[in-house]
Amino acid sequence: MGPTEVSGLPAHVLLVHVVVILVPLAALLVVLAAVWPAARRRLGLVTPLVALVALVSVPLTTHAGEWLEARVSSDELVRRHTELGDELLPWVIALFVLALVGWLWAAYSGGTWPLRGRTGAGVHATTEAPASGGAGGSGAGRAAVLGGTTGLAVMVVLAVLSIVVSVGSVVQVYRIGDSGAKAVWDGGFSESPHS
Repeated sequence: MGPTEVSGLPAHVLLVHVVVILVPLAALLVVLAAVWPAARRRLGLVTPLVALVALVSVPLTTHAGEWLEARVSSDELVRRHTELGDELLPWVIALFVLALVGWLWAAYSGGTWPLRGRTGAGVHATTEAPASGGAGGSGAGRAAVLGGTTGLAVMVVLAVLSIVVSVGSVVQVYRIGDSGAKAVWDGGFSESPHS
């Protein structure tokens, strides 16, 4: 499925750094995009792309970890780390889905939806109210049609889900890292310096 060794080192010890960086970064971007409209506009497609790379990195890292697990002495700490590692993928799938849905919703409600009719106006061109001082098909017209409460409700739900899933995924990354560090270092060093 992916690399198991890189330059003679187990790939897991290298790939884990990608997960530790990209999952929290994706979580931060998802929350920013969900709660801060200016950030959502500036980030654009970056948020779902970072979340996608984070998503791809998780099974690669898990696969490399399972390869490594078969080659080290297994104890309770290693088994706990493996179990926690297997629980990260659903969190990161949810993170990616929220990043994608948030980006699609922002594009749709902001008038930059890629599915346009022949006239160049949005999908709802026949029902859109013209924006002040302009023709129909603008983001303001679409926002008027969507209704303030519908658009607000969608954004509130996306924001709440984004915060919950982002916190959950970062906590899970922390738990996995903590258990991995304990599995590697528990009893592996001296409390006092060697002379």
